[in-house]
Amino acid sequence: MATREAELKGLGADFVFGFVQSMDGERDPRNLLLAFQIAKSIVRRGYDLGKFTEELFEVTSCYFPIDFSPPPNDPHGITREELIQMLRDALTGTPRFAEFLLPLIIEKLDSDVLSAKLDSLQTLIAGVSQYEHKDVAEFLEGLWASLRREVFQTSSEKIESAGLAALTALTSCLSRSVLHSDSEDSLSTFLDLVLKDCKHHLCEPDLKLVWPSAKLLQAACSASNRASHIITDAVMPSLVEQYNSRAQVKDSVFLAFRPSLCSMVFSALTETDSSLQITATSVTASILLSLPGLLLDSDVELAVDHLTRLLLTEEDDKVRSALLSSSILPIILCFYFSVYPFFKCTHTNAHYLHRGQVRHVAPPCSYMRQRCLSALAAVSTQPSVVQESTPVLLEVLSSAHTGGVVFSVEEVVLACHSLQRIAKQVQDTEETGRCFHDVIIPRLLSLALQAALQELVLRCIYLSTIRTFFMGFVRFPLGMFHVVRLAGQTALRAVSLFLDGDVSFLPDNSFPSNIQLLKQGDSWSQSQMVCLLLGCVCSLPRIVNDLMAELEEMSCTCSHPLSYTSAAKCFAGLVNKRALGDCLDSLIQRTMERVCGELDSASSSVRTQAFTLMIWVAKALLLRYHPLFTTLTDKLFSLLDDADLGPAAADGFRLLMSESTDILNRGCHADVRIMYRQRFFSENSAKLVQGFNAAPQEKKPNYLKALSNIVNKLPKQVQVTELPALLSLLLEALSCPDQGVQLSTLSCLEPVLVDPPPALIQQLEALVSRLLALTSSPVMSVRIASLRCIHAISCFPEHEVLPFRTRVLRALARPLDDRKRLVRRGAVRARAEW
Repeated sequence: MATREAELKGLGADFVFGFVQSMDGERDPRNLLLAFQIAKSIVRRGYDLGKFTEELFEVTSCYFPIDFSPPPNDPHGITREELIQMLRDALTGTPRFAEFLLPLIIEKLDSDVLSAKLDSLQTLIAGVSQYEHKDVAEFLEGLWASLRREVFQTSSEKIESAGLAALTALTSCLSRSVLHSDSEDSLSTFLDLVLKDCKHHLCEPDLKLVWPSAKLLQAACSASNRASHIITDAVMPSLVEQYNSRAQVKDSVFLAFRPSLCSMVFSALTETDSSLQITATSVTASILLSLPGLLLDSDVELAVDHLTRLLLTEEDDKVRSALLSSSILPIILCFYFSVYPFFKCTHTNAHYLHRGQVRHVAPPCSYMRQRCLSALAAVSTQPSVVQESTPVLLEVLSSAHTGGVVFSVEEVVLACHSLQRIAKQVQDTEETGRCFHDVIIPRLLSLALQAALQELVLRCIYLSTIRTFFMGFVRFPLGMFHVVRLAGQTALRAVSLFLDGDVSFLPDNSFPSNIQLLKQGDSWSQSQMVCLLLGCVCSLPRIVNDLMAELEEMSCTCSHPLSYTSAAKCFAGLVNKRALGDCLDSLIQRTMERVCGELDSASSSVRTQAFTLMIWVAKALLLRYHPLFTTLTDKLFSLLDDADLGPAAADGFRLLMSESTDILNRGCHADVRIMYRQRFFSENSAKLVQGFNAAPQEKKPNYLKALSNIVNKLPKQVQVTELPALLSLLLEALSCPDQGVQLSTLSCLEPVLVDPPPALIQQLEALVSRLLALTSSPVMSVRIASLRCIHAISCFPEHEVLPFRTRVLRALARPLDDRKRLVRRGAVRARAEW
């Protein structure tokens, strides 16, 4: 469909009919993910549905809502969220589905399952964004009845929020319709329904439906300018009249007890009993949140003072955990910041932590400062708090450079980790994004560069923690425009720094103007900075081509492992996202000519660097099914016979088959095709077997390690299918002296032993002998894995395992006395079954 779209569209509706027949009855989640993707392409790319519109909808909608829970340790990595999103894209991809989808959503909203309700509401939001008023007109009454019920009778805040969002989206759909002289005004008709059911509740403030009604009216009102005029004109006269006729104000029933209540609660906060302190903390939060206006400003200040003291000085882990894990302190402080902003300059928690002390607390030691940093990160959940807390953390990092306060390495690391935690938990708003991208990231980058130029010990700390911070904060959902824009801006700044030495955006402008971070130079500490590009540039969906030549040069010439590995990974990440065409092909071919030239030269001093670049580019091309990948595969197989790089080539297969955490994954918008591991195995397993048979004896371990690394990452179903053809090699791998190969092979065999194929039973003598030998391995994990496999064999047919019973029981006597408890436990379980 990507390369032959014109031909497929030429088939007309027959192609759709064929797809419907193929998809009907499908149950495998891997196939369903692909089927939903195809259906999405059909409806969104203008294929001719003909008379099969309803059939296409039926064959996909029968899976709605998705009810799928991946099994533990699922090798495919398919999640319920992926299936939901792909199915939603297919169902909402064309207005022609509206007449079928909207009744289905109304029906599913009657479900008692909360996840089904939530999925239905989110699908409705996605659908009406594509529809016009004529697509939804006949379903307005049913939709309104369902949405009204989910808000009036809600049992979940998520459902209520989704229902209100759906009302806004539906009203927006009706608002953008173009009216003709002979067409009905669907917006007015729909808002009449809303006002009829909600307006009269506003006149009954003592009843519980007044707030849901107000929320519904606000949701509809916010959809468009025209909707706001209609609702405001209908509601405001009634509200003004009520205000004039009901002028009384009710005081809180607790107002008379405020002094004694505060005295009691604050006294409990100072007690030594942990349960009393935890309860008093909860009461304090309830007073501030449920009874606003009850406490005086001085009471609020004292409450925060007590809670901060507990957090920083209390030794009882229960009390501190209750303050942090239950989010009581963050809630109170956020309330404190928003209601009493005039205290922020002198009496805020951030101020106390910055000074390293609170009232009645002695000046801090390193332990106390670390408690301060952890607490500061925990309370920073709202943008207003982040504005106060992050400058304190940045000042800790700056002080480590200037020699002001002497901070330990642990404190500097904790400050970086605290910034990472804040980035993960803070509300994602444009204000927060600007704070991080315009202030925090440039400041961190400046500190990292400063440490690299001065060759401080701190540079390694910054590189490891800030890179992780970058990777977490510039990854984003593609629909969030403000985050996309800010992340792109940060990436462009980073590129200008690395390519042109542009330090103008950094807060400290004392750097040399001719700085060259992508050159080897005399200082490898500067070249290490390239690892920051991984998170900043390679996490973006839009690639940056300007860096390719410099990254290739650094990866092939730099002598420091972290530098050339990071450059190779960054180069591969950009290759993976580059558009297909002659430019990409020529780039790959040029790079491979250089790499192969170095690899073929036994005297080359940069063979390891060339190999590192080759293996990462190979992974980048494998993930996207690029045809030039086979060239790299052949080169990798040939290196298994290399005297120096053979073991590294065998380990390279693990890299090809493993999920990468920092690059080349879906989280950083890499081009990752489904089932790429299975495809690689099917195309190359025969080469591996042939190479093993032809290799000299001293090279065979490399092939066994490569095979083990490949098979171990395959889905279990594929392992069971392919095991008979590879059994002889796997048994040979169990005898390989490399303990990593042994462990990897055992993990491959264990799930297969649960339902063994006939070929495995025929090799039982060889299998049992090798497994029993491994129970005496010097590596504990190998001993445990071999015992698990022996335990699984006990479930084979009795007539097959009975001849081995005496030998197995005798051999298991030794691990029963093993010095490691986990090994003894495995031996007991296996021996009991035998």
